[in-house]
Amino acid sequence: MILHKLSILNYKNITQADLELSPKLNCFIGQNGEGKTNLLDAIHFLSLCKSIGGGVDSLCIRHGEDFCVLQGQYSREDGMKEEIYLGLKRGQKKQLKRNKKPYKRLSEHIGLLPLVVVSPQDGELIGGGSDERRRFLDVVLSQTDYRYLDALVNYNKALQQRNALLKMEDPGPDLELLSLWEEEMARHGQFLFESRRAYVDAFIPIFQHFYALISEEREQVGLSYVSHAQRGNLLDVIRDSRSKDLVMGYSLHGVHKDELEMTLGGYAVKREGSQGQNKTFLIALKLAQFDFLRRTGSQTTPLLLLDDIFDKLDAHRVEQIVRLVAGDSFGQIFITDTNRDHLDQILGRMGGEYQLYHVKQGNISA
Repeated sequence: MILHKLSILNYKNITQADLELSPKLNCFIGQNGEGKTNLLDAIHFLSLCKSIGGGVDSLCIRHGEDFCVLQGQYSREDGMKEEIYLGLKRGQKKQLKRNKKPYKRLSEHIGLLPLVVVSPQDGELIGGGSDERRRFLDVVLSQTDYRYLDALVNYNKALQQRNALLKMEDPGPDLELLSLWEEEMARHGQFLFESRRAYVDAFIPIFQHFYALISEEREQVGLSYVSHAQRGNLLDVIRDSRSKDLVMGYSLHGVHKDELEMTLGGYAVKREGSQGQNKTFLIALKLAQFDFLRRTGSQTTPLLLLDDIFDKLDAHRVEQIVRLVAGDSFGQIFITDTNRDHLDQILGRMGGEYQLYHVKQGNISA
């Protein structure tokens, strides 16, 4: 997948930008707070219909404006052209069009333009709660299988309904209705569990391969998927917890509690890893995610967004990463950095095609 042209109007601090992009490397240089991340965020929004950090869509509209517009012109490996339009207007639903035709459901768009982003927010994958690690699984699986996204939406709906019933006071919830929502949770949850388990099994050796390349095999890393569904029949697991759930007022068991344990040298990486090791761990996770998406899903090479990834890494690991992503296995790449000289030296040694842009106060110039 190649993004050839990107047009931005009133997106965060970017008033207007019309960019013709390199099919390989696109580097955006500027100080913090100037708008580099916002530019990558616009590309992310066109692919996944949401900002990198999530949140309310209206916050993406530039202060003082009533709307924003994003447009991208893409081409796939098979030569097919794609033109994507996304419009946000305060107080209204987002508008998304593919080749001038509106989508009936936004979920139909997910996976068309596969994308992986590496950003400073990824630190929450290690230091944050289990919901961050589940989201890591959900993002890639939703882009590779539309059934997964449907199952996730339906599971969360059933979970929300069950939790609402559990909160009901005297005379308490309708047990027949509670049972129906438990069946829905178990049916969709079983599909999510099996998909996540198969993905993690296939993902682990890819992740370990990338970590070894970046670190030159200095450390051993691992991943382990843990789920309540591993205890047996998921419906039984959910129902066995019903009495406790009624006391707590929410569902204690189910795939919404799944965990992805991350280890360095056999110990939890959040306790053992240095800043550099943690950063290497995260980048290896995302590069492996990229490789998995490339091999599956829409059968097109994803876009790769690298936002300020060089901080807290020694120069050698930085060069290893850039050499990796500049290889034939990766397609179009977008990199942000504050250090022009540093990036120039690396790219100069590597050779190959790239485009350099400067970003200042939301203005982007080549």
